[in-house]
Amino acid sequence: MTSGGAVTVPVERPDKERTAPAHAGGGAVLAADEFTLFEAVARPRPVVAGERIFRRGDPGQHLYVVAAGQVELDFGSDLALKLLGAHEFFGELGLLIGEHTRTADAIAHGDGLLLELGAGEFQALVERDPALVAQFLRRAIARVVLNEQALIRQLRRRNQDLEAALDNLYATTHQLSQTEELIRTDELTGLYNRRGLTLHLQEARIAAGTRGMGLLLVDCDRFKQVNDDHGHLVGDRVLQNIAGILRSVSASGDLACRLGGDEFCLLVEANSREDVMRFAEFIIASTRNLLGLQQVRPTICPVSVGACLIDPNRDWNEWYARADAALYEAKRLGGNRAFWVDTATTPF
Repeated sequence: MTSGGAVTVPVERPDKERTAPAHAGGGAVLAADEFTLFEAVARPRPVVAGERIFRRGDPGQHLYVVAAGQVELDFGSDLALKLLGAHEFFGELGLLIGEHTRTADAIAHGDGLLLELGAGEFQALVERDPALVAQFLRRAIARVVLNEQALIRQLRRRNQDLEAALDNLYATTHQLSQTEELIRTDELTGLYNRRGLTLHLQEARIAAGTRGMGLLLVDCDRFKQVNDDHGHLVGDRVLQNIAGILRSVSASGDLACRLGGDEFCLLVEANSREDVMRFAEFIIASTRNLLGLQQVRPTICPVSVGACLIDPNRDWNEWYARADAALYEAKRLGGNRAFWVDTATTPF
């Protein structure tokens, strides 16, 4: 609802003398006879440039007609300003409804003169020329209706814009999530890559403070020979199958990762050497069983595993160094086995 906008409302009447001029403002402009009537009963109010006639949110009781000069209506937000000129009226709802809350700031655009009408002046208009006042009221009401319709359309457009913005935000968030997943995921195996592992280390360290965790480093034995003898596509399939073994042994709280090349790691929930070594035993047993199957082209290769418990008070480099020392020992003993980093020295 806009108390005092300048929206064109064409009114068809046979009496041409009483038709409002068809220039900017249309239905907000008084016809010559209307202006003469209003001028006869209204209180003149001189204004100076920049003077605020009323504020948005103020209660209103008066209608104003611009006799000279210009008045700017500011509806706030991103709504367009309206500039009213001679014989245009505004603020009519304050008069017609009474105590109507103003929906715009009205400011004198330059020095000028306004005609101010309250309830008493409006009653005098009705007594002088009820037919002319009825004509004015029909046009004023039509203008209010059009303003309401325009506001509804604008609110609908804003809602549509908001919905579109929310859709874009959702799509962008989804794309970012997908991008983040791609960044931290190894393309060949679908396991986390080194970056993904890094992103999870802090969480793993915190988790290790409340529950035990173990680290296993898994490295392929004689993998270069697979690539040399059968090609990289076969080598890729071997890596994917090893990743499948790690994925199958991982629980929801575990993390399987391809560190690069033919080296993998597995972070697991564990409280003891026995807990960690059960994972290592499963990995070794799985690869050995697959190696026992007759293969025209290799689908798996033997692996070595280095294992240790995680100390939550130490950082990743120390965890890795301990597990890597165990892995080196497993390799030194011929591979195809797991080795524990602490006092247990018997490989299997």
